[in-house]
Amino acid sequence: MTRRELRENTFKMLFRIEFYETEELPEQMKLFEEENPALKEADLAYLKQKCDEVISHLEEIDAAVNEASEGWKTSRMGKVDLTLIRLAVYEIRYEDEIPYKVSINEAVELAKKYGTEDSPSFVNGILAKFAA
Repeated sequence: MTRRELRENTFKMLFRIEFYETEELPEQMKLFEEENPALKEADLAYLKQKCDEVISHLEEIDAAVNEASEGWKTSRMGKVDLTLIRLAVYEIRYEDEIPYKVSINEAVELAKKYGTEDSPSFVNGILAKFAA
């Protein structure tokens, strides 16, 4: 699976945290696995690890997003936009091997696919504040 596909699947899995309690996430991962039988074992391991890492930094990520966004708090953001922003901020802050421009661009592209008409510019505007 390509990095783009891995990122998109990570987004899909992380999106579920908006609707399920943390203790339900292992079950959600199993359901995700069943819904995507073509995923290879290495890809599933990557998804699980990345989701766990993002979730473990969620408080820090949300605090940074709340600080960077003017007039918008995470509690008011659309769930798709918020999930994409969280994933990108995680990559920017904790994954040095991914250039921040790539993280931002990928988040904007996913916003075009899954978000509203305003999502790409909103996501880009928030993430631009994290550009190094």
